[in-house]
Amino acid sequence: MSVDDFTDPGNPEHPPIELASPAHGVSAWWAQLAASEDEVARLATWLAPEEHARAARYSRPGLAQRYIVGRASLRWVLGRTLGIAPGAVPIQRDTRGRPYLDGDFGIDFNVSNTEGVALIGITREGRIGVDIEHSARRVRADGLARKLLTPAERATLAPLPEPERRARFLRYWTCKEAMSKATGDGLAAPFREMEVELGNSIRLVKGPAPYEAKGWSLYAAQVPTGFLATLALWAVLRSLDPSAN
Repeated sequence: MSVDDFTDPGNPEHPPIELASPAHGVSAWWAQLAASEDEVARLATWLAPEEHARAARYSRPGLAQRYIVGRASLRWVLGRTLGIAPGAVPIQRDTRGRPYLDGDFGIDFNVSNTEGVALIGITREGRIGVDIEHSARRVRADGLARKLLTPAERATLAPLPEPERRARFLRYWTCKEAMSKATGDGLAAPFREMEVELGNSIRLVKGPAPYEAKGWSLYAAQVPTGFLATLALWAVLRSLDPSAN
């Protein structure tokens, strides 16, 4: 089926909102995942068969509806970027499950969701990974820090009171999770060896391949109050064929 076979289906009732761009060639979008049943049914017509199959696997209707709205929002943003209808966006997954566009479009994308919202990142400069967390998320910061942070990172948590310690851990985590989503490593990434420095700006200090500092740029996304989000750009892979991973 070609792009010409699709007609413009219109916009979502509550279309994603474009956020401040953190860097040249990068866009970030904020999507609400709540919608009426009629709207969910309309948005579902944009999805590919494999996306419908995944939605059907959710045991709770609310989760299925969020998934449908999230995928439709992603397709709407990508369609707007490419100048095609949402249903025509050729989303595929590589051998490790990372989504990519099938074709020579010159862009990479990534999406993260939590608490009924989603963050979508798009770049024309290499690979992108994004991660978003609710800033009030209850996590065992000390225990997780021992598993996921470097000694230098853990040292910055130690003197902080519990709420600030938890928030700082979540910022570290969004950085590392965003990088692991850019590479496609996911939870197999060497998190305890990827050292991030937090300050007026965020930067990767060191890490094993492919997490060498020179290949990465990290940005705090300007998301609404109550959330923390990081966009990670992996410049090294500008010419990599995503379907080969």
